Amino acid sequence: MGRIFLFIYQYRAFFTFLLLELFCTWLVILNNRYQGASFFNSANSFVASVNGFSQNTREYFSLRETNSMLAEENTALRKKLEQLNQLALKTDTLAGADSTVIKRFDFISAKVVNNSIDRLTNFITLNRGSEDGIKPGMAVISSAGVVGKIKITSEHFSVVTSVLNVDIMVSALMKRTGYFGTIQWDGHDPDYVKLKFIPLHVKPQVGDTIMTSGYSGVFPEGIMVGTIAKINPGRETSFHDLDVKLSQDFRKLSYATIIRSNLLNELDSLEMKVPNMQ
Repeated sequence: MGRIFLFIYQYRAFFTFLLLELFCTWLVILNNRYQGASFFNSANSFVASVNGFSQNTREYFSLRETNSMLAEENTALRKKLEQLNQLALKTDTLAGADSTVIKRFDFISAKVVNNSIDRLTNFITLNRGSEDGIKPGMAVISSAGVVGKIKITSEHFSVVTSVLNVDIMVSALMKRTGYFGTIQWDGHDPDYVKLKFIPLHVKPQVGDTIMTSGYSGVFPEGIMVGTIAKINPGRETSFHDLDVKLSQDFRKLSYATIIRSNLLNELDSLEMKVPNMQ
């Protein structure tokens, strides 16, 4: 403390001069409109810049919470959309009947805590488990498209068999033509999957949209898969060899939505009663 007082005493002339300069500047600003306006405009601009920087910093550190809120909101919107679709379908087909919405699918948002894309059998870990009602076989999607199916669960986590897994197949259709086939990864490029079992008489085009068919009862109809990127030369087969560019970039997958089909058990029970259908 003594050194501070000594420093001030040694430079007392400079500090006195500085105080007088500040006082004179204040008098000039106070008694002259132009200088006063210029000062306050500059001060306001500086304060606005500081406030803007401070706000941007706060927004940056709250991005994780914001993304989580957006994922929850997307899940809620998907659920409402599915309910509206079911209501419209029932109203069209059963005019005058009970208009109660059949809640065919439930949607549960989840965060990706682990993900692989460089193996033949890739898996994704989500922060939702049996405590949240998650069971093996449930579909998983993202805001961009199809992700995979639940393989196993623990109380708080679940492991998803990714679309980038050679052991998983998903029923899909070409939006333009209505023909359906199966998508399956060939274990090479994580941006592309194969669309199989499209007959040769169908004329696919590069850019055709590929979506889920809804036939399996696991995935709702109309979930984006990707677009046809390449039609490979014909082989000695009855089907096209089609490369589909996935709409979801699995390198950037952070949030997902788990889909619970409330009518899947009923569908499976019915089909098991028909010989050779399963």
